[in-house]
Amino acid sequence: MQFVFEDCCMLKVKDVMVTDLITIKPDISVRKAVKVMNDFEIGCLIVVEDGEAVGIVTERDILKRVVVEGRNPEKTLVKDVMSKPLIVTSPETSLEEAIESMFKHKIKKLPVVEGGKLVGLVTFTDIARIQPVMVKTIRQLMGKYEVPRRISKVIRYYIA
Repeated sequence: MQFVFEDCCMLKVKDVMVTDLITIKPDISVRKAVKVMNDFEIGCLIVVEDGEAVGIVTERDILKRVVVEGRNPEKTLVKDVMSKPLIVTSPETSLEEAIESMFKHKIKKLPVVEGGKLVGLVTFTDIARIQPVMVKTIRQLMGKYEVPRRISKVIRYYIA
């Protein structure tokens, strides 16, 4: 049997995304948005209007567009500081493509949309969480399949 590296690396966005999302309306004050983020210990909120995801507000957005500019968070609305247009992905997108998109657009949080409906969110934190699982899978596959000696040395060097 030959070692097939792709077996453990063909993860899709749906395999790592979170589905318990907290959303917010665009006409809510930034102060209320920060309170929600604080209460749920999250770093972003997806902005939804008429059932459609129209933007995302992150801690960074608030720091850059409210705090640094000296704006009043009570009087500033989420729609005035959210990032838009929303960069999204599909649950069926490969994790590799999603990561490339995140780097390309310089974002750390990627909403997941299916059929025009918000179904999840994938973040760099979610991706980092799967790292130990991937290492374990690679080790198991190395024991199960014949791995060419050179590849085996390289893999052991990086995951040992």
